[in-house]
Amino acid sequence: MLQLNFSPFPNLTSERLNFRKLNDNDAPEILKLRGDSETMKFIPRPLATSIEDALAHIKIINDKIDENSDINWAVTLKESDKCIGIMGFYRSQPENYRTELGYMILPEYWGKGFVTEAVKTLLNYAFNTLQFHSIEAVIDARHLASERVLQKNGFRKEAHFVEDFFYNNEFTDTVKYGILKREYNALL
Repeated sequence: MLQLNFSPFPNLTSERLNFRKLNDNDAPEILKLRGDSETMKFIPRPLATSIEDALAHIKIINDKIDENSDINWAVTLKESDKCIGIMGFYRSQPENYRTELGYMILPEYWGKGFVTEAVKTLLNYAFNTLQFHSIEAVIDARHLASERVLQKNGFRKEAHFVEDFFYNNEFTDTVKYGILKREYNALL
């Protein structure tokens, strides 16, 4: 079974981005991310409505890191320490060497290639440092920008589930994407 250990916390870097641990000072940005109906449009979770909600979300993320079960990073531009997004791995299955990728970024940074760049960095860490065998991403079928990010990073569509999720009084389709370590390495 895969043994995960996030201590010391692994700060990462890419061409334009830094990846660091979330802290309570990030609460305003987390509230902006998780409280915006457009940002949360394809994420079936209640909107954050207060700094307390944001702080609770940060605590959940950091508790998972402390438990060595899942990891998420605050993503920042290299020239600033301000959090512009949250990205990382959750629902990890160490017994199957598998984890799930998740990401969200503030709307003013959409369409600039930041998520594609970040995902590339996180895949490298997951496959070559953590030694995962496979990574999945589960998205709302209507989220075409997210689908493009996954495809650019070598993910392949594994399944399309029709009206399998009920949230906000509507049934939605879910699409599951995946990538294996050997598929990732073949892209390099």
